[in-house]
Amino acid sequence: MFFSFICYFKAKLDIPFGTHHTKMMFLLYKEGFRIVIHTSNIVDSDWFQRTQGMWVSPVLPALKCHSATEGNSPTNFKTDLLEYISSYGAPGLDKWIDTIKKHDFSKIRVILIGSVPGRHLGSKKTAFGHLKMRKILNLHGSPKDIVQPDWPLICQFSSIGSLGASPDQWLLNEFCTSLSTTKDAPIGSKSSSLKLVFPTVENVRKSLQGYPAGASLPYSIKVAQKQPYLKNYLHQWKSERFGRSEASPHIKTYVRLSPNNSNIAWFLLTSANLSKAAWGALEKKGSQFMIRSYELGVLFLPKFFVRMELFSTPACVKKDLSKLFPIPYDIPLEPYSKNDEPWIWDIPHIKAPDRHGMMWCPP
Repeated sequence: MFFSFICYFKAKLDIPFGTHHTKMMFLLYKEGFRIVIHTSNIVDSDWFQRTQGMWVSPVLPALKCHSATEGNSPTNFKTDLLEYISSYGAPGLDKWIDTIKKHDFSKIRVILIGSVPGRHLGSKKTAFGHLKMRKILNLHGSPKDIVQPDWPLICQFSSIGSLGASPDQWLLNEFCTSLSTTKDAPIGSKSSSLKLVFPTVENVRKSLQGYPAGASLPYSIKVAQKQPYLKNYLHQWKSERFGRSEASPHIKTYVRLSPNNSNIAWFLLTSANLSKAAWGALEKKGSQFMIRSYELGVLFLPKFFVRMELFSTPACVKKDLSKLFPIPYDIPLEPYSKNDEPWIWDIPHIKAPDRHGMMWCPP
């Protein structure tokens, strides 16, 4: 179907197996400009009976002068967004680049964390992916004397890629090293506890959409068989607090949480799932950084919101709601039981029907 008011631009994907996975809207009003970064695709099933995440900017007023540098935020959001949009190299986006330059981003308090396909060198190495997280946490994260190595790193996602035959190949020594970084600390200290949240077969079977919800939870049997170690880190999707245990998660979140589940060092809402394609991987002895896919997310750091070192979880907050930060799943997490298996989307699931009486028999 063709609509004259819709324009399409092809995203360059020069490296095999990459995808355009970013979900973002620009909304232009007479009163100003608004940005929405979210986890839902533009399909009706993603907006119905699933758990998704969305960040909505304030309405950004127009600047008196057209400028790429004026009206930036303390988080450098405007500069980072211009860099990300320019990476597409699509002439049709020039008017949106001009729109960004014309507006005041000073009220934005989140940090943009994007991924752009390519083999990045020099200063570009730390512009995207998990190395961008490493750089930002080293500059603006909570200090190492507050966030200790025993603070768990919790990663929640809706797809799992090929991570290597051993957790040390990429997951721990590269990815976790970046996301475990603290302010002004030497790079290289990993979190002692990694927890991964991904639905079990039972989570999917009992979901509101039943087994069809699993069509948006891609984890293949071929990949799963190569990384059996992953089950040691897996935890169920459970969200009783928000009444969303049965709303299958397509949201992707990453958080550094205190061991007593009361404080949060940072929180990331993003399109990026757990994969090297999304987050990037070092190559050539660390001299270059390869990313396959486009991704986009927003990082919440306490210093830009409450001017303190930490956010607080609902269980900890009694009076000062300014520090409260909601996490979309229940904490403490519930590990997989010995009978639980991660959802695999390309094998039959016929032991029991879902709530609609259906089995799962992929082609």
